[in-house]
Amino acid sequence: MRPVHFYLIIFPFTVLSCVSSGKFKAMEQQAQKNDSLYTGSQRTLKTCQDVNSDLVRQKTSLQNQTNDLDLQLTASKENNTLLRKQLKDLSAISSSQAESIKKSMDNMGAKDSYIQDLRAAIMHRDSVNLVVLMNLKAVLGNYGSQDVNIKVEKGGVYVDLSDSLLFNSDSNSYTVGAKAKAVLGRIARALNDLSDIEIMVEGHTDSVAYPQDILLDNWDLSVKRATSLVRILQQDYNVSPIHLTAAGRSEYVTVAANDTPEGRAANRRTRIVILPQMDQLIKLLERRQG
Repeated sequence: MRPVHFYLIIFPFTVLSCVSSGKFKAMEQQAQKNDSLYTGSQRTLKTCQDVNSDLVRQKTSLQNQTNDLDLQLTASKENNTLLRKQLKDLSAISSSQAESIKKSMDNMGAKDSYIQDLRAAIMHRDSVNLVVLMNLKAVLGNYGSQDVNIKVEKGGVYVDLSDSLLFNSDSNSYTVGAKAKAVLGRIARALNDLSDIEIMVEGHTDSVAYPQDILLDNWDLSVKRATSLVRILQQDYNVSPIHLTAAGRSEYVTVAANDTPEGRAANRRTRIVILPQMDQLIKLLERRQG
């Protein structure tokens, strides 16, 4: 039997392994350092790029501002040139032209004064109308609109009294009834408190022809109806006759069609027109014409 030999072979794995690990770590550290440097460089580059973008924007904004200032400077130069030319033209105005300008300015002042006076006259008229309206509303508030209608129109206060109230629906009568006299007394009470007014009483009829007896026609009837009311206002309730006027309008100023009984009844009315005295306004108009 041959002897068996055992051989021990030792490889230097341990030493080789230790040397490779150290280099690897060093390389790994270097790689990390390089990564850090790269990352920092990227950040620095990004910052530089942002700063550069801001600088570009600032440059553009400054350039725009410069352009605007150039435009403003050009406009100012043009304005200065125009003003110099106008000043030169003004300096060349003759004495006659200066006098003409003065007269024009004086006329403008006179017109302003006239307009102010006219406005004051209109305000006075409106204030008188308001007082009249309030007084009439206060004394006639309990009468229905069918018999008594009050309104402000054409610069005055209008009081329409129905045919049924004044003449008991008798289309041919001009005799005022007792109920109507009470209403006229209230109206007189409201008017006697005012001195600067004019009072016109207008008679109106329908289109039906009046039978020729005592009265000739609807003109005659409308006038007699107006004078009947004027006499009562003057004699019974002391309204100054200086402020009173009686007028007949016959059938020609209608408020409804005359082809129905209701329309004819509406047209048979007597209207009291209260107007503020317009002496001040008339004087203004006369001054204007002069």
